[in-house]
Amino acid sequence: MRILLTLALVVLLLAGCKHTPENRAHQLPDWQSVEFVPAPAAVPRLPVSAPAAIILPAEAVTNQSADTWVPFNRWCKTAGLCPPVCLAAAPLPTYALATAKGNLLFQAGSQVAHWDGIELRLGFAPQWIDRQPYIHALDLSKTLEPLMAGNCQVFPHAAPVLVLDPGHGGEDAGAKSAVERGWEKQFTLDWARRLQSLLVTNGWQVFLTRTDDRELALSNRVAFAEHHNADLFLSLHFNSAGTNATQAGLETYCVTPFGMPSTITRGYIDDPTLRFPNNAFDPQNLQLAFRLHRTLLEVNGHLDRGVRRARFLSVLRNQQRPAILIEGGYLSNPREARRIADPAYRQKLAEAVAQGLTIESLRN
Repeated sequence: MRILLTLALVVLLLAGCKHTPENRAHQLPDWQSVEFVPAPAAVPRLPVSAPAAIILPAEAVTNQSADTWVPFNRWCKTAGLCPPVCLAAAPLPTYALATAKGNLLFQAGSQVAHWDGIELRLGFAPQWIDRQPYIHALDLSKTLEPLMAGNCQVFPHAAPVLVLDPGHGGEDAGAKSAVERGWEKQFTLDWARRLQSLLVTNGWQVFLTRTDDRELALSNRVAFAEHHNADLFLSLHFNSAGTNATQAGLETYCVTPFGMPSTITRGYIDDPTLRFPNNAFDPQNLQLAFRLHRTLLEVNGHLDRGVRRARFLSVLRNQQRPAILIEGGYLSNPREARRIADPAYRQKLAEAVAQGLTIESLRN
């Protein structure tokens, strides 16, 4: 794959294009129904130009078309983009798309994709029909278009309001550390306090849903954000994979858009026909999720488990403001648990989030 990506970059540099764009159930193992797919070893930054479409061999898999499936080449042309570059025909047709805001790497038949090297799960696996890729209309409008738009955050106050939600508390201790007697509720509260101090000095008004070791209902966390007229809600957690001591990495969640299946359900009913208050902020949620996920990967050594979408997260879905949830690492993994137990590491996590929430950059 690295060789193919390198060759594609060379081809692109030599070619021209006339288009110039621009609640967690903590007792359950996480991602138990989804395999871990690591990011490519190296994804080059592609220029915003591409050669003519590449014809794939006839043996490639095709699928039935429907009104919800959009020919990707046609969509790119309408959007003022060059066609995607075919990087490989087998085992799955693999494409790269260059845009002014970032690059998309995807495969026909796979929901796993990457945006500028960061893993994301599409709602629907792209199809290969009549020797060209088709993308589901919802993935175009709810995934690709928001990422291409960059920032569209609107914070009306001179000092925007952020509600930080340290996960768990009181009798709800969350995940247990694999290496010491610590619990998730302790680490999330410390992380939130450190982050609060940093953000206040950077112009934010910051309120914590809990400031001590007390249990707080999810509905009360939502009501707290509403009471403070928050511009943004951020819930902080650490993860567990139960007896699986090898699972590691960062995950960032937002609510699943209407009409799309969730990345993970954890046994909860996932009804795509349900629409929640937070769905009004689908674009902002995704943009913020990628923004903070990227800065946190710089701290955790790029152990990337991707930006994910879930519908069962009631602490997010009833928020009437942009809202995301971060799982900062696996307490069931001894190596990550040691890092999380280190106050200096939690300070780095706080600094990474603060970097992603610089007010000036969010407004530009």
